[in-house]
Order: sequence, then C-alpha cells, then structure tokens
Amino acid sequence: MIITPEEVKKVIQKFLNGKALGPDSILNKVLKIITSIVAEELAQAATDLLSTRNIPQSYKESITAVIRKERKGDYILLSSYRLVALENTLAKVVERIVATRLTNAAEEHNLLPWN
Repeated sequence: MIITPEEVKKVIQKFLNGKALGPDSILNKVLKIITSIVAEELAQAATDLLSTRNIPQSYKESITAVIRKERKGDYILLSSYRLVALENTLAKVVERIVATRLTNAAEEHNLLPWN
C-alpha cells in the first residue's frame, strides 16, 4: 500500500484546530501549517509503517482524560463523567488514510448494506 502526499494533505486539512494535545504534543494547527513541507516525508513514513507492519509503540499510546458532563445532578455517579482519549496525531493521520481506503473499497464492491 503506497500512501501519497495528496492523501496525507487531504487528511490533515480535515483535522480541527484547537483540539487537545495527544502524547506526541503536535498541534493540529501547526501540522496544517507545515503540511506542504512534510507531506512527502509523512507519506513515505506511513507507507513504510504499513508495508513493514511495524507500528511504533508511541502510535499506540494515548492519554485518557476524565471530563464532567454538564448539568448532572450527582457527580458521585460514574455516569456523570465521560472519557476522552487523546491520541497520537501522526497515528491519526495513518488511521484515517487506512479507514478512508477501506470505506472506499467497501463502497466500490457494494459490501455495505443499504439500511
């Protein structure tokens, strides 16, 4: 599977600014700014990752934050909180490219149900 710089650029441009940092401390806004400079190298790195099937441990790490849900009467209950996983930004780039390709292949071969 060869990842193209265009795929990398397309995925990164869809990232939302202002999101919390993951373990790699890369801001989406910064990644968007430098995309044109690093897209080719990121595409090659992603291609290498997928072809060797050697995913770095850092890509598998995340930070889980516990956030209070608004307007809950009793904050003693676990249901008054939600968990948010902050993932590695570069891992999200690779994941979204793979997910997009899988979705496109499923649609192309009519593998998705109509309902």
